[in-house]
Amino acid sequence: MNSDRLDNFIKVRSLLDIDGIGIITLLRLVQIFGSINNIFDSDQESLIFKGSINSTLANRISTTINSLNSTKNKFNQEIITLSKLGGKIVTYWDIEYPQQLKNIYYPPLILYILGNYKQVDEQSISIVGTRKCTDYGKSITNYFSTALAKQNITIVSGMARGVDSIAHKSAIKANGRTIAVIGSGLDVIYPPENGKLFSEIIENGAIISEFPLETKPDAQNFPKRNRIIAGLSLGTLVVETKENGGAMQTAKFALDENKEVFAIPGNITSEQSNGTNILIQRNGAKLVREPEDILVELQLKLQPKIGENIPKPKLDLSLFEEKIYQTLNNIPKQVDKIASETTLSISDTLVNLLSLEFKGLVQQLPGKLFKIV
Repeated sequence: MNSDRLDNFIKVRSLLDIDGIGIITLLRLVQIFGSINNIFDSDQESLIFKGSINSTLANRISTTINSLNSTKNKFNQEIITLSKLGGKIVTYWDIEYPQQLKNIYYPPLILYILGNYKQVDEQSISIVGTRKCTDYGKSITNYFSTALAKQNITIVSGMARGVDSIAHKSAIKANGRTIAVIGSGLDVIYPPENGKLFSEIIENGAIISEFPLETKPDAQNFPKRNRIIAGLSLGTLVVETKENGGAMQTAKFALDENKEVFAIPGNITSEQSNGTNILIQRNGAKLVREPEDILVELQLKLQPKIGENIPKPKLDLSLFEEKIYQTLNNIPKQVDKIASETTLSISDTLVNLLSLEFKGLVQQLPGKLFKIV
């Protein structure tokens, strides 16, 4: 970080630490005075009359301006620690700041980043959902994340347990890019079992936080984190979530910013699908069945179609096994639907599915659901 950017970061941090100055107030002051430096060159009288702020707040700003040298020592140590981690700082006014994020109503003014945020990451989809996902949710998350990553769409999520972690891992496995937005400092890995994933995301994208180092993953941080997840992306896909789940917050942020929200329909008796079904029913989220639905809706440039079944390898199968196998893909399918599509009896379908399972080609999930391995 060069001296000018370091100086700008310290001034922004100093102002945001003042009681009574938040993101909107600081953005307004910068617009009025022209720059952060101009604010620091202003006296208390100018702050009151030109900045249209009360004398109490103007006095706090003046005190901060006068104590800048001592403040520099405090924040310099944070820069040194971050540098040792291999991280960097990007402020709202830097050219590297994500354009998608800059356009939201309440943009974070400081981003702490491990890894690299690239221009290609502007074409991204956030995939979010419950920490306690079903087998159906796991399979769907893997399917959509993998397919979108293979289309050079960056996958954004929150590195939480469940859907988030699966989305990141699937994107990495598909040799795609992924970004994790976390609700703690970059030196605090949460959940702790995601240490390996944390490192893999850095190698294949970026870890982003608006929170200073040493910030713990407190509950109040996650709604703030969720607005960034929604803000970074062209649209948000909600896979599974309870009616009051955190993924619903992310969807609301996306809707408030006039971004697209997509939802996977689920079993109406499943608690984990309450949120997605409600999003579709009440909030106008678009029901999606294939990754291609998202790409077409967002009018993103398509490579070879991904909405079709995954190509099946040449195998030594019986006529009935082949017939069944060709109806299956990554999405779990009920045995009665398989029987209907193959015009076989349910008993014959089950026998041949069992044979395919023994051959390592098919996986059975709870509820008589089957998918290819």
